[in-house]
Amino acid sequence: MCDTEGDYGGCGDDPAPARRRRGGPGDSHPRPCMKCGQGSAALLIRLGDPFCRGCFRDYFVHKFRAMLGKNRVIFPGEKVLLAVSGGPASCAMLRQVQEGLSRETAKRLRFVPSVIYVDEGAVRGQSPEQRQQSLASMETLLQATGFPYHIAHLEQALELPPSILRPGPGRSGKAGPSYKEAVEDFIQQWRQDGDGGASLPGTQDTPSGSPAAHQLPDAARTQELLRLFEAVETSTAREELLQMLRTHLILQTARTRGYAKVMTGESCTRVAVKLLTNLALGRGAFLAVDTGFVDNRHGDVTVVRPMREYMAKEIAFYNHFFDVPTVIAPPLRTKRREKPSIHRLTERFLLGLQEDFPSTISTVYRTGEKLSPDPAKPSGESERCLLCLCALDIDGEEELALEPTLIMDEPVENEGYCQDAPGAESRAAFIPLLCYGCRLTFKELGPLATLPPYVRAEGHRRIHGAETEQQSREVPLGDEEPGEN
Repeated sequence: MCDTEGDYGGCGDDPAPARRRRGGPGDSHPRPCMKCGQGSAALLIRLGDPFCRGCFRDYFVHKFRAMLGKNRVIFPGEKVLLAVSGGPASCAMLRQVQEGLSRETAKRLRFVPSVIYVDEGAVRGQSPEQRQQSLASMETLLQATGFPYHIAHLEQALELPPSILRPGPGRSGKAGPSYKEAVEDFIQQWRQDGDGGASLPGTQDTPSGSPAAHQLPDAARTQELLRLFEAVETSTAREELLQMLRTHLILQTARTRGYAKVMTGESCTRVAVKLLTNLALGRGAFLAVDTGFVDNRHGDVTVVRPMREYMAKEIAFYNHFFDVPTVIAPPLRTKRREKPSIHRLTERFLLGLQEDFPSTISTVYRTGEKLSPDPAKPSGESERCLLCLCALDIDGEEELALEPTLIMDEPVENEGYCQDAPGAESRAAFIPLLCYGCRLTFKELGPLATLPPYVRAEGHRRIHGAETEQQSREVPLGDEEPGEN
C-alpha cells in the first residue's frame, strides 16, 4: 500500500518540492566557505562547493594563471593580441591580464598585451547611432585598461588580401628557444635594464585612439556587407560566415602588427556548445583544433583559449562581484520566419539540460579533452581547406556521408545554370578546395559573386595552380603515345 500521510512521500505527493529543497528557503542559513572555513559563503559554484568572495577571487585568478603556466605557450616578452568582444568571458579575461600585469601582483605576467575589438553592428541590426554609442562604450572600456588597442569594423574584412587564406611561415629554420631558455633570457635582460616593466624594450605598441580611426565605414561598404549576409540561405551558414570574417580580420591585424599569439575568451560553456555544434556541422575531424587550448593552423599566429575551463556561471559571478564592465552586442539578426541556427539550438539544448543536470556542460567539455590534439596535418596547399585552413578530410569520400550530398547537388546545379555559364563552373570548381564541413556551409552562402573578394581571388588562384600542375603532368604522357602506337 502506498503511504500518503506523514513525511514518507506517497504517490500523491508532488515531487517538485523535493527538488527545490536543495536550494530552497529552508536552507537559506549561511554556509561556511569550503576553503578558508571562516567567512560565510557568497556563492555556490557547484553542488557542495561554497566560496566566500575572497576565496572565490583567489580561485578564479589561480585557474587563469595555472592554465597559462601549465601549457607554456606564451613566452616572456611576447606580443599577445587579446580579442575582446565586450561579452562577459572576454572582459573577464581582459581583467585577469590587467591584474596579472599590475605591480601589486606577486608573480606578474611577462607578455606584452594589446587588445582588438571588432565592430559587428552592421550585421547585428544596429543603426549608425547605435554603433557609435557601442563604439564609444567599448573605447571607454579599453582606455581604462591602459593597453594599446585596435578597433576594427567587419566591413574591413571585404578588403582583406588573399594571403590571409594561406598559412604563415611559422618558425622556419632552426628550432626556437625552449620556454625555460626564454624565461632566463627575459630575466637577464630585465636585470640589465633595471626596470620593473613587464615588457621588453622596443616591443610596446602605441594606442590607436584617434577619433578619425573609429569613424564608421562608408555606406557603400556597409551595403556590400549586408548584401553578402542577405544572400546566405540559412541562419546557420550566416553564423559560420560571421565567425570566419571575424577570425580572418583578427588574424590579419595580428600579422600586420607583429603579434605571435591571439587570446580569445571562449568559456567552458561556449566550448561545449561549439563541440556539439561542430559535430552537427560535419567538422568532427577538427574538434581538437576548433575547441582546444591551442590552435596553430595559421602557422605564424597561434590562437590560445585561456578561459576554456571557466563555466559561464563562474564568469557571471566574478563580473558581478568585482564590477567588471561589459558591452553586450545584440544577436545576429535573422530573416522573417527563419528557423534558428544549429548554434542557437545546441546552446538552448545544453543550457536546458544544465538546469536539471548540473554536470552536463563539464561532461561534454571533458569528453572533448580526450580528443587527439594533433589531427592530420596537410603536406601541401592542395591538401588544406580554403576557408578553415584545416587538412582536407575527403580521402575515400565514397565511404563518407559526403558522397550522397554531392550526388544530390549535381541535378540542382545543372538545372539552375546553363552548362556554359561561367558562374556554375566556378562554383563547382570551388568544391574540391573545401573540407566536408565547409562544403556544407559553402552550398548555403548564396551566389559566388557575393562572396568576399579575397575568398574568390584565393580560390581562383588555387584552381589555376591545380590546372597548371595537372597539365605539366600530362605533357610527358603525350610525348610517349606516338612511340607506343
